[in-house]
Amino acid sequence: MTTKPVVRLLPRSTGFLATVLLILSLSLTSCDARSAFVPKKSSLVPSKSGLANVKNTNLAISSSSITDVATSSRELLSKVNNGGADSSKSSLSTAVFNLVKGIVGVGVLSLPAGVAAFGDAKSAILPAILLITIAGALSGYNFSLMGRICALTSATSYATAWQATIGASTSWIPAITVTLMTFSAVLAYSMVLAETFVGIAGMVGLGDLLGRTRILIGLTGSTLLPLCLMKDLKSLAPFSLLGIVGMLLTVGSMGVRYFDGSYKFPDGKFLSQVADNLKPAFGTAGASAVVSPKAFVLLGMLSTAYMAHFNAPKFYTELEDNTIARYNKLVITSFGISIAIFCMATALGFGTFGKACTGFVLSNYASKDSLIGLSRIAVAFSLIFTYPLVFVGCRDGVMDVLHIPSEKRTNAYLNKVTFAILGAITAVAMVLDDVSFVLSFGGATLGNALIYVIPALMFRKMVQDMGEKASSSLQKEVYFTNFSCVIGVVMGVIGTQMALKQ
Repeated sequence: MTTKPVVRLLPRSTGFLATVLLILSLSLTSCDARSAFVPKKSSLVPSKSGLANVKNTNLAISSSSITDVATSSRELLSKVNNGGADSSKSSLSTAVFNLVKGIVGVGVLSLPAGVAAFGDAKSAILPAILLITIAGALSGYNFSLMGRICALTSATSYATAWQATIGASTSWIPAITVTLMTFSAVLAYSMVLAETFVGIAGMVGLGDLLGRTRILIGLTGSTLLPLCLMKDLKSLAPFSLLGIVGMLLTVGSMGVRYFDGSYKFPDGKFLSQVADNLKPAFGTAGASAVVSPKAFVLLGMLSTAYMAHFNAPKFYTELEDNTIARYNKLVITSFGISIAIFCMATALGFGTFGKACTGFVLSNYASKDSLIGLSRIAVAFSLIFTYPLVFVGCRDGVMDVLHIPSEKRTNAYLNKVTFAILGAITAVAMVLDDVSFVLSFGGATLGNALIYVIPALMFRKMVQDMGEKASSSLQKEVYFTNFSCVIGVVMGVIGTQMALKQ
């Protein structure tokens, strides 16, 4: 079989199509920027309840968008932008890099399994790329929407944006949603690390001896726990920069293995070293299979993969010369790049293994494949040192939801909470072995809420409160955000059902 058909599945116009869709979505913001989008000078004080300590937490699984947490994010931006100089603002290029780094995480390596949920022929990649692009464009629009809400309300975080629009009395809603989302993200990190080290152990001939459970327990006790017990995580922040490098290396390695036919029937170089249930499997369910409700499994994964939205206020407030036009340029560029990477990884992974794609596609590759082995090491190295940054966001979120006062959060108390939460996460990771389920279920429930529903509710209430002062463009845009909210609810209901069935 020639590679020409799949080459067509990776059209050069993917990035262009993504950009066009984002521009069309953001064109809804065309009201007078001078009158409607100039940030107010007043400031809002975050509520003690809610998201005070997790407002800078980046969700990532998707990606690694939760790897820049709390105070470390500002130092990291300063280091990248000015080589260590103290700065509270980031240039456009630096913001683009950080947002792409935040979106493109290990969640991208589960997307091929999302395609396998509804199709088993290579032509299924075509509608999958379309879904990835549309979901990315809508996610980008709502990311822009959050920034504009901050501009109109002078909010500086997801928490204060909710308080300024909906009200402080219900701030527990986004607080719990964000905390649960960070918990699912940390859980996915543990599962991906377990699968990654199983592959690394197999590469050195220890896979059968150690096993997944022993590797997970050993890795948690010897490495993750000491890192999560650290009280100053600033020294770990630079390692999060390696995440995007590891992902690009991995996607490149997948491309090499696809085009060199190492896993192609009947005589692929590594085919004999792959378990029967992991070998490439293709059938007749192609592009038309996307009409199946099972396609919502992929949509749920995408809601996790694109999740970065409660960091939109941070990106808006920390952007140099943060006009709406400049902020939208950041959004269009970052989401356009992310969409292109997602499309490539999905097409290459599914194009290589088809229906056999696992929830973590690197598990499909032979343990003796040295090129993929380097990718596993890069992914593992990045995850280990960014894991505690993600975990702290989850831990602080739990304490915020439980209204634990700051004076009670002593080192001894933090250690106890760390043991409890990390133990619970590890126990769940031992039982669940399909990270695609965690990503799909979490995306369908929590991800859709944070991307589509909550921003729409805040925008609608904000425009209502503006009354006659709201421009006609803002009033018309409410109809689109209501539509986006409905889409989020529908995808959430159907996606949850499909994830549980899968």
